Amino acid sequence: MAKRRGKFIVIDGTDGSGKATQTRMLFQRLEKMGKKVHVEDFPQYGKKSAGPIEDYLNGLYGTAQELGPKIPSIFFAVDRFAAATRIKDHLNRGHIIISNRYVTANMAHQGGKIAGKAKRSEYFKWLFELEYKFFGIPKPDLNVILHMPAKIAQKLVDKKGPRFYIGSKKRDLHEKDLKHLLAAERTYLEISKKFGYPLVECFQKGILFTPEQVHELIWKKLRF
Repeated sequence: MAKRRGKFIVIDGTDGSGKATQTRMLFQRLEKMGKKVHVEDFPQYGKKSAGPIEDYLNGLYGTAQELGPKIPSIFFAVDRFAAATRIKDHLNRGHIIISNRYVTANMAHQGGKIAGKAKRSEYFKWLFELEYKFFGIPKPDLNVILHMPAKIAQKLVDKKGPRFYIGSKKRDLHEKDLKHLLAAERTYLEISKKFGYPLVECFQKGILFTPEQVHELIWKKLRF
């Protein structure tokens, strides 16, 4: 008898919203329940497939706007394709995958460069064709979007420890550009409504939610 396909959960959202923390907390909770769980982290910094992404985020190809939405989208899509076989294998064994970022990150950060909902919708269609049909990467069962206001997020990013892909710098190409972060934030909110991706607020009425509070909000969105 064939095993039931595992569950594929994506934790995505605005910069500084605690995606890595929430991915880790969800992994630990599910593992304690006896589930077979694996974590994916995109981009896969340090691997060959993420090389062009690292160069892009370090500004080697120019600004985010100069490069436009489609070329960077292909960089990120190739990196996900490099992990697709591994993800499929785990899912076919009935295991759970939790991914820190996925296609939704392209939708927001690259789609946010495009003015007008109609043109963004065209881009989303193009992106789905690229990622899910051309590259054939697995589709998630659940995309959770964490929302942290961009102006707050930029300050939280500065509190992060050293990160391999940017060396001694505090911010990458996206993080240092508040205009880009604001556009990505608006687009995350847009795709949450447009595609029905559950939205989890991390900051409301001047209050920054604790990681534990955010985790419980995410847990309520899961179907286990």
